[in-house]
Amino acid sequence: MAFRQALQLAACGLAGGSAAVLFSAVAVGKPRAGGDAEPRVVEPPAWAGAGRPGPGVWDSNWDRREPLSLVNLRKRSLDSGDDDVTSRIDHCKAKATRHIFLIRHSQYHVDASREKDRTLTPLGREQAELTGLRLASLGLKFNKIVHSSMTRAVETTDIISKHLPGVSTVSTDLLREGAPIEPDPPVSHWKPEAVQYYEDGARIEAAFRNYIHRADAKQQEDSYEIFICHANVIRYIVCRALQFPPEGWLRLSLNNGSITHLVVRPDGRVALRALGDTGFMPPDKISRS
Repeated sequence: MAFRQALQLAACGLAGGSAAVLFSAVAVGKPRAGGDAEPRVVEPPAWAGAGRPGPGVWDSNWDRREPLSLVNLRKRSLDSGDDDVTSRIDHCKAKATRHIFLIRHSQYHVDASREKDRTLTPLGREQAELTGLRLASLGLKFNKIVHSSMTRAVETTDIISKHLPGVSTVSTDLLREGAPIEPDPPVSHWKPEAVQYYEDGARIEAAFRNYIHRADAKQQEDSYEIFICHANVIRYIVCRALQFPPEGWLRLSLNNGSITHLVVRPDGRVALRALGDTGFMPPDKISRS
């Protein structure tokens, strides 16, 4: 009834508040079978934190590395005053840009019962070769490869790294596949237990906070880093980095061996250069399993 009541208030032209009431009712309501709107409240997970700006407002301190937030303004030299504060802020400013390449693992044997037996298929190995060739063709000086510790990600990394000699590889459990956050809208074919969201969500959020941020103030040159992991992890990271609602991660789709390219500028602004690119693969080599 909330939507109908709002329309009645708007029609009566209540001073100063009718439009606000109407838009508020529309924003929080979802149609039911009978045509009325029902308020829907989405509770954020405990690890998501609070105090973020409202929708459409860019949080410049999203990575907690905004220079002004790193300086204690109360601690001011009596001699230098404002000059000292300005100097300390400049000292905390990032100077370099980070290029982050998120690679989804190649096709693997999904029916294997044990994780260690979920190895790459012959097609998956071909896909990894093609992704490695594509990355090498970019002519970039990659700094490192960080990969998930799951078998399919490890095997994908082994193949790709052959095309990037000299680039160090690091394994981490943080990037393992999982259920990052309950998707909105929900889907019928994939419904993990609540405890899986609780366990995986905090870990995947920790991966985002650990790996996705502006460059350290000491970094002088732009960096190019590769992260080889999984579709759910990548989709969640993209939503968080762009400050889109993270519950929308399942609305995105990624092919096996695809390349997603995020850019984090020194001022903390983030750009998505590519999402799930597999244009370098022949059509018969593309899969999404």
